[in-house]
Amino acid sequence: MSHPRELLKAAAIEAMPGQSKAHLLNPNAVRVAKSLGDAAGLTQLGFHLMTVMPGHESTEYHRHLFEEQCFYILSGRGEVVIDEQHYPMEPGDFLGFPRRGAAHTMINTGDQPLVFLTARTLLEQDVCDYPRQQKRLYMTGAQEALVDFNEIRG
Repeated sequence: MSHPRELLKAAAIEAMPGQSKAHLLNPNAVRVAKSLGDAAGLTQLGFHLMTVMPGHESTEYHRHLFEEQCFYILSGRGEVVIDEQHYPMEPGDFLGFPRRGAAHTMINTGDQPLVFLTARTLLEQDVCDYPRQQKRLYMTGAQEALVDFNEIRG
């Protein structure tokens, strides 16, 4: 039986190949993502099933200036760093970061894969700050420009 694009069955999600990607500013931030939103045809909402292996981070410590982002922990254990404070996280925990919110990253401190759902708005333009790196990333569609904080006028 075939299903409409809007319905992703569990078996189809399990069979989806995940894309492994390291963050451009943090080689230890390696995650495997399955883009459920893309598979269902979503264009304004990014929705992914993510896996981070033990000892790795989800991303470089960052904050979005225009997009909102959230996470729901499905399995595994780790720490979330919010405004440089470390907090334990476990299955069933939810994290929500409004635009211009706190800088954050997640670290898999456990011995099992950390698996979570993540969603974020997909704006045509966004700006992302990386406070530890003192860098800002300007994104317009597929174009990106990374600059040092000291180059920003304002």
